[in-house]
Amino acid sequence: MRTFAHIVNPARVTPSSDLYVAQPITFASMKNARDYATGIVNVSLLSAQYPEDHEVIPDYFHVTPDLERSVLDVGRFDVKRKLPLVKDILDRAYNTIESDYIIFTNVDIGLLPNFYVTVNRIVDAGFDAFVINRRSIPKTYTSVEDIPLMLAEIGEKHKGFDCFIFKREIYRNFVLGLISVGAPFVGKAILVNQIVHATQVKVFFDFHLTFHIGNDKVWSSKTLKDYQTHNLGEFKKILDRFDAYHHPLVKKYIEIPGQKTLPKKIKATLTRFQRHICNSIET
Repeated sequence: MRTFAHIVNPARVTPSSDLYVAQPITFASMKNARDYATGIVNVSLLSAQYPEDHEVIPDYFHVTPDLERSVLDVGRFDVKRKLPLVKDILDRAYNTIESDYIIFTNVDIGLLPNFYVTVNRIVDAGFDAFVINRRSIPKTYTSVEDIPLMLAEIGEKHKGFDCFIFKREIYRNFVLGLISVGAPFVGKAILVNQIVHATQVKVFFDFHLTFHIGNDKVWSSKTLKDYQTHNLGEFKKILDRFDAYHHPLVKKYIEIPGQKTLPKKIKATLTRFQRHICNSIET
């Protein structure tokens, strides 16, 4: 039976944080999806946490060794946020469980019950690395008891990357630098590594398999701009390391800051021209 190690980064937060509502829902949805997959795929639920976060972790999670550093140890920031480095989180998934695949999601991403079963079928189709984009649902839901209603919501598409699945053996080649979670470019950094190291990669933009309550962008605050700057610098180092700027899948899936893009009208004209050329060749 195929094995998945699914890791998240729980955090003890105050009631003012959106995670105060989202985390218990995420945990319960992960357990529901794991139970649904019983007999089909073996799923281990893992947490990567700081010592002070243990109290919020459910007993059905495997608690990996505590995180020992944060982005504050590798950079200078005006507002102090103890954000883990994504490499430290994924290292714990790689080193703790001998799984076939590693799954990483943000801790505010809920799962539909058929999540792991569907992921297993995608793997059957030959994909060794992929991303499943979330659906954003209304903020009216606030408790675990509301999960059946949340699952009924189709939600709206979201273009950010926050759910990653990849073959465990390719992770040892990943280069993630000092990218931290909780700031822009972390998803793009993981996706670039998937593209570079996997043989068959895809981003699923339209699947209804994960959800997120609301669409707040806490990270976009001007007071947190230095975290974005930090991650952007690390992201560009990753692109340079792999010379990935012109990789066809990077160009397809990732908009790179500072890279010139064609105006939409010109792009549409070029697309029509290319289609015309292809039709002419076929005839």
